[in-house]
Amino acid sequence: MEGDDGIQGETLDPRQTPQGAGSRAGDPPLILNYPTAMQFPAMPSPEKLVFTYDPDEFEKFVEEWVPALDSLYVRVERQGGAGDHGIDVAAFLTRQGLEGPWHNYQCKRYKGTLAWSIAAGEIRKMFAGVVTGQFIVPEQYTFVAPSIGPSLQQALQRPDRTRKEFVESLRGTTDKVITDLDPSLRREVEELAADTSFEIFQTVNMKQMLAQHKTTDFWVKRFPPESPPRPPVMEPPEKPEPREARYVQQLLEVYAERWPGDASTVTQVAQHRTAGPHLRHQRQAFFSAESLRRFGEEAYPAGHFEAIVKDVYDAVVDVARDDHPTGWKRLQAVTSQAISAGLTQTIFAQHVRTLDRTGVCHHLANEDELTWCEGEGT
Repeated sequence: MEGDDGIQGETLDPRQTPQGAGSRAGDPPLILNYPTAMQFPAMPSPEKLVFTYDPDEFEKFVEEWVPALDSLYVRVERQGGAGDHGIDVAAFLTRQGLEGPWHNYQCKRYKGTLAWSIAAGEIRKMFAGVVTGQFIVPEQYTFVAPSIGPSLQQALQRPDRTRKEFVESLRGTTDKVITDLDPSLRREVEELAADTSFEIFQTVNMKQMLAQHKTTDFWVKRFPPESPPRPPVMEPPEKPEPREARYVQQLLEVYAERWPGDASTVTQVAQHRTAGPHLRHQRQAFFSAESLRRFGEEAYPAGHFEAIVKDVYDAVVDVARDDHPTGWKRLQAVTSQAISAGLTQTIFAQHVRTLDRTGVCHHLANEDELTWCEGEGT
């Protein structure tokens, strides 16, 4: 290389043909071997995601879903928690709230299915809340769970028989929500249960819930649009191409500075036990990011890859401008910062891998937005 760039007469010129770019006649080619591209599993379906929710998140999901059921609801409120008297999500048909017509959505998130024994306890809690003046009997009471057990399904398919059995069981129940009531209130619970149509109790199918939730504004936030799988990462060509000229040249300058005389030419770098593997890995990173860029252009609206580049640049630029004893130290500090940088959470960001982040740094270096050695614009 001409001048005082430290590469001893070997410049990787973008105008050179791909045939031996940056090497002299007679030099052995820079052999680069790369592992087979890895494939990653697809994102889980919305139904599978719901099954991973904890009870609190499941209640939030139900609160989002309920307004899609009835346009006549004037208000939907999540009330789950201690002292909720058996109300998780309440939907009001009038401004009277719990004193007027309303619907109750009882959320149950268990590892297994929701059984009748659990549902019966919630129904007892509901009747106790009514006789103690917390609210009136809802016009509709829906049990919401990812999976409904057969015992609950069968009980609600026979509402009259289930009501009779429920009233009989009240007399011998040990449930504290009932036994803590004074005798007169316990009798009121029994009379109220006997006079209430158990047709108000029902369940909902998870697939139906998801189809209805999809009509709400919450769907896209909770379940980002399904994205196409990312194709295999491009493999770098055996020899650096002209389009790689600037970032590879910057790397050669780093090696010449760190190992003067031992890694000052392309041939020496290829044979150097540290610089050679390092260059191979950096080229893998460059082409990984290039694969991400092309995928973004083909599968997403314009600007997604550019947003990733900006996030990385904003995260590393101050590190790059800081004082470093060598270009190698600056390069290591910048790529380390890029790997840990936070990215704006978009649907495209899920495709970004660790190697892409390092590769984005070399894309920036290829445009001289980042430089590694002093005197090269740092």
